[in-house]
Order: sequence, then C-alpha cells, then structure tokens
Amino acid sequence: MKHILLSAALLAATALTPAWAGQAPEAADTPDVAISHKDRVYAAEQFSNTVSVVDPVDNKTLGVIKLGDPSPGNFSPLYKGQVLVHGMGFSPDHKTLAVVSIGSNSVTFIDTATNAVKHVTYVGRSPHEAFFTPDGKEVWVTVRGENYIAVLDGQTYEEKSRITVPAGPGMQIFSPDGKYGYICSSFNPETDVVTVADHQIVARVKQDSPFCPNIAATPDGNQVWFTLKDVGKTEVFNAKPPFNLLTSIDTGPITNHVNIVHNANGTFAYVTIGGLNQVKVFKTSDFSQVATIPVGQLPHGIWPSGDGTRVYVGLENADAFAAIDTLTNKVIATIPIGQAPQAVVYVPNAVPEGDGLQNLTPLGLAGQSTHLALAPGGKAAGTAPTSVSLFDQGLVQVLQASATGLEPKHPYVLALSSRADGGGKLEPLASFMTNPAGAAIVNAIGPIRQVVQDDRKAERRYLVIAAGTAAEAGKPVQVQVQ
Repeated sequence: MKHILLSAALLAATALTPAWAGQAPEAADTPDVAISHKDRVYAAEQFSNTVSVVDPVDNKTLGVIKLGDPSPGNFSPLYKGQVLVHGMGFSPDHKTLAVVSIGSNSVTFIDTATNAVKHVTYVGRSPHEAFFTPDGKEVWVTVRGENYIAVLDGQTYEEKSRITVPAGPGMQIFSPDGKYGYICSSFNPETDVVTVADHQIVARVKQDSPFCPNIAATPDGNQVWFTLKDVGKTEVFNAKPPFNLLTSIDTGPITNHVNIVHNANGTFAYVTIGGLNQVKVFKTSDFSQVATIPVGQLPHGIWPSGDGTRVYVGLENADAFAAIDTLTNKVIATIPIGQAPQAVVYVPNAVPEGDGLQNLTPLGLAGQSTHLALAPGGKAAGTAPTSVSLFDQGLVQVLQASATGLEPKHPYVLALSSRADGGGKLEPLASFMTNPAGAAIVNAIGPIRQVVQDDRKAERRYLVIAAGTAAEAGKPVQVQVQ
C-alpha cells in the first residue's frame, strides 16, 4: 500500500512539472525527441500577418493561422486584427505558442494542438519577442519601443510586473537551469543579466553596437550568443559570473538570428546572415567556423528539431523555410510559407493526438509574392547584392529590399526609372541610410509590381538604388536585374 501511494505521489508531481524535451532552449541532459508527425515548425510572418504551420516529417505546409489582414485593410481605425506578426516563443509543456505582433502591441497565445487563439495580451509600444521562463510560471516580453520587460503570468497571461532595463530591449532568453534571464538591447550597447527569482539586474555585458535582435544560450549553461545586425557581428559571453565577453566574430551584413544545435558531431551555433543569404556554423568549443550554407533570400529566424538533426530557417525574402541536415550541413528541403517570416520555432510533440489541422487556412494570398534582384549595372555576376520581394496584399504590394554592397553610413534612395539602365529621371520610393556594414532593410508600399513588370515598354519602370536623397538623387549604383 505504501508503495502504491508513493507511486501515485510521483505521478502527480510529474504531471504538475513542465516536461521540457528536445533541444533549444533545453538543458544538455534533456533527452532528444525524434522527428515525428506530432512535431510542428512555426514561422511568424510579418506582412501576411499569419503563422505558418509545417509538419517536419514530410516538410509539408499544413496551412496558416490567420492573425490579421493584409494592407491597406489593417490601416483602418476600426481594425481589430494583429499587425506585423513577428516574434515567437513556446511554453515548457509545448502546448502554447506565444506570438508577438509589433504593430498591434500584442502577444497572442495559441493552442498548439488545435491552432486556436486562446488569449491576447496587449502590452507596451512595439514588443519584439516573448518567452516562457523554464518553469512555465512567467512569460517575459521585450517591449522594444519602451524600456522594460513586461512580465506576464504563465497561466492567465495577464501582466503582473515589469523589469526596467535600458530603452529598446530586443530579446531575452533564459539559462537552461532557469536562474538567469539574458536581455540584449536594440537601442543601447548593453545586454543585461537578470535573476529570474527576483527580477534584479546582476550584470551588464557590453555589446559592440546598439542593435541586437536575437540571443541564445548553450544547453550546457556555459555560453550566451547574441547577434548584432547593424555591424554584422556575433558575440559570445560567459553565461555565469563574471559574465565576461568570450569572443566577437565578424559574421556578415544583416546578421539576424542565432541558435544552438547539439548532434553526434558536437555542439554548434548556427547564425543566419541575411545580407549573404547564408547560414554560418561555428563550434561552441573554440568558436571556429566549420560550414557556410547557402540557403536562399534573406535568412532570418532559425530553430533546431527536437533531436538536433535539422535546423529550420525562415527565408524572409523568399517566403519559405529552408530545412538543413545538421550532420551534412546541406539544405534538404525548401518549403513554401507566408510572407516575410521572422521568428521561427520548432515544437516537439506539439500535437500529441489527432491531425492538428483545426483552425488552419490555406496559404492563399499569404503565399503570393514577386522576387527581383538589383546589382551594379543591372548585371548579377553570381549573387546579386540586393534582393527585393513584393509581397502581394491584393491591390498593392509591400516592397522589401535587402540591400547590401553599399557604402557604410551613407544616404541612398530606392527609386523607379523609366530606363532599363537606370538612367533618366527617377521616381523615389524610399530614402534610407546604410548601417556600418553597408546594408539596410528598405520598405515601401504601393502598386509596384504592376509597373516593374508592365509589358508595355512605355509604361514599364525599373527599380534602382541611387546615392543621395529623394530630393537630390545621384547616379544609380544598383539597377534591377533583367
């Protein structure tokens, strides 16, 4: 009888304890979870305002969870949906997604088994990422447009407190043991280390630049890796006191996200380099680079499978996932998803029973876009330095250019020309300033596809990048590739 009571008590305790499993963001001693039809890969898609849902066994898109409408419908003052779906995290029991929408200042909580929205929490201006603490009791949301972390209750999803940090917190991740939260900044050159138990800042780590969009902790609890998008670097610091910087790596223009993979070959950091259309792979043991993987246009979010045999990369300017075999570091599949994928997560055992197809809709308009390239003289020798996507919104498109190969910290204008060589009078679309790596993400909106692909020669326009400003544009330095 005593043995039965003890077994019952152990079962009850197990049921109440969050069951972390798989790889990121787990501890090193957590058992791997083999890829199965119960797993799901998710992408937060900024211009279609959707979440794509993929079965990793078949590398098949099952559908999208629609959180909002395309432009210009979402400009209305009576609009109720979400705008700029961007960040993503998931709960320790793998039952809940937390999806951040920057434009509507919200965190949407989604049931992974049914794809149903179960709660929406509105926070401060321009939140960026949201992650559950390892014990599942809290959800920390970086409110990048302000100067704090919104701490939500992990069960009710209501805000219960705030952690004041330097303005512009970009993202946070936790040590695998749940002791520390690491919060990098997008506006200040500082990453803060905060104790989870009492929300106190216990260390400040200097960033080489102010713009950190992404951060990851190694499963052994020894290192924290973060990216610096403006200067094209990835830095690593000690995850434990004294939290000293370990290395700074020049990774390339528009360095986006980083994540950690452990497989039969060891432990590696995978970094997406948007301006090079590559993923670079580094050993965590000595920080040496071991692979460069071409993946497609503007790689952004990245997350490993539950057994570390794959990583999935969101291709922002290709509306696709690239699935990489981590033992060969080769792309094994390219999967169509929604528009401009940002954050990505892989959730093992997200759908423990059933087919998990409820509340999904087909890709439809979310899967429609036009892809162009710009290069000096309009001729791409190998890879064009600037990729352009025109994300279809119905009557108009959202244009996004991943511009590289330009002078650092210089003003430029994206414009239309009536000539294929880019000459003549220019019609400006957007002015921009390049970052210290000579790169920039440039956006515009309008019926642009209709004019850059017009069959009538007299009406057709060509995309160009010219030095200067909209008021005083110089000679084009990059022209649409024909």
